[in-house]
Amino acid sequence: MTVSKSAEKSSEKPAETAKSRKDAAEGPGEALQLGELSEQLGYVLKRAQLKVFENFLRCVASLQLTPAQFSVLLLVEKNPGRNQTEIASTLGILRPNFVAMLDNLESRDLCARIRSTNDRRSHILVLTDKGKAVLARAKKLVATKHEARLNEVLGPSNREALLGMLSKIANEF
Repeated sequence: MTVSKSAEKSSEKPAETAKSRKDAAEGPGEALQLGELSEQLGYVLKRAQLKVFENFLRCVASLQLTPAQFSVLLLVEKNPGRNQTEIASTLGILRPNFVAMLDNLESRDLCARIRSTNDRRSHILVLTDKGKAVLARAKKLVATKHEARLNEVLGPSNREALLGMLSKIANEF
């Protein structure tokens, strides 16, 4: 580490200088100025997504489900007999990531892959009894804690408007 000549000539003792640096590093200090970044829709969407995911994870912590795993379980429940490629594609999850996620869900006995009778190269996904029970508990927690918090922050009309705007971006952008 190099020290400027002005710092070397400082009347502060080394311990005081180290303490000041430590205090500055530990303290929150002044918030960074975001400038144009605060008006970039992509940046604000990502920050909102992170907050929403953090809240989701807190709400379903006892079930150890990620938002993606919850989404997979929901789609499997609502679309019995569909194959893993369709589920992954609908959720925008890359094949290698989806396979790893399914391995995890299967190892926890939440879902199973069954070879398709129509296409032997394909696997359909089904929820296990344990998967159905975990999903039912997750749905209740998401509705009563996570979605309730979002509704509290946004209000019903803003929630509906935001859903509409985000759907428009997802479908047309």
